[in-house]
Amino acid sequence: MGVPVVIVTDSSSRLPASLMSKYGILQVPLHVALDDGTEYLEGVDDIPTDVVSTPNVTTSGASLADLRSAYERALEISDGDGVVAVHMSRRLSGTWSAARLASDALDGEVRVVDSRSVGVSLGLTTMAAVQAAQAGGERDDVYEAAVRAGATAESLLCVQNLDNLRHSGRLSATGHILGSALSIKPILHMADGVLALRERHRTMTKAISKMVDTIVELADGEPVTVGVQHCQNPALASEVLDSVVSRLDDVPSTLTVDLGQVLGTHVGPGAVGVALAHGLDPITF
Repeated sequence: MGVPVVIVTDSSSRLPASLMSKYGILQVPLHVALDDGTEYLEGVDDIPTDVVSTPNVTTSGASLADLRSAYERALEISDGDGVVAVHMSRRLSGTWSAARLASDALDGEVRVVDSRSVGVSLGLTTMAAVQAAQAGGERDDVYEAAVRAGATAESLLCVQNLDNLRHSGRLSATGHILGSALSIKPILHMADGVLALRERHRTMTKAISKMVDTIVELADGEPVTVGVQHCQNPALASEVLDSVVSRLDDVPSTLTVDLGQVLGTHVGPGAVGVALAHGLDPITF
């Protein structure tokens, strides 16, 4: 028997390097471009932290060439056991479409999952695939495990201001709040693969409190893995994690990540969010 099914994801999953190394997860970079023509590969290049608040920055998904290269490497490593690629929502990026093209070019040997999410929620869905592979699942079993995880995940996000959302073309259902006072603090959620408005509040404190309440309700007393994500706001992320975990009965493990420059460009500095994943075993680093 060869190594377990190899898992590939993209850099929007925000998985720590320690996890990727331990489980042999391959990561394909997303792109950040400045208006002077400078382009960076997330997870490969040293990207300035102030990119998330720099005007006229654009982002793009993983390239077809990079995806195919990663898939070819994964197929070689798998030694016949197969490859499953878990990527960000097809409705947020061209990454999934490019991934399908790359898979087709390899005779469909790679199963491509639309996680219906992004950020730490994608990371947790990727870990569901990893755990299924580690348990000895065959390629199609691992694919189904990732699909189930993506379909049952919950993800909420609070942002500090609307500037980045105002300039983002990848966020839905926000138009009717963009003309509101800048003090409005929206709670966003993943809905059918799109980041959409769920609620809006007058202060960040109220938005965070409501987000925590909602996450606890969504957990519904079941065992859940909690993921917290933030954009350059580790202190608030730590407070949110403590608040959520203190109110839940069974949390096998937690994962806290920075959103990085690609996602940070769209949500802006200060954003913080929480994701829930059902059915995961404890994540060990």
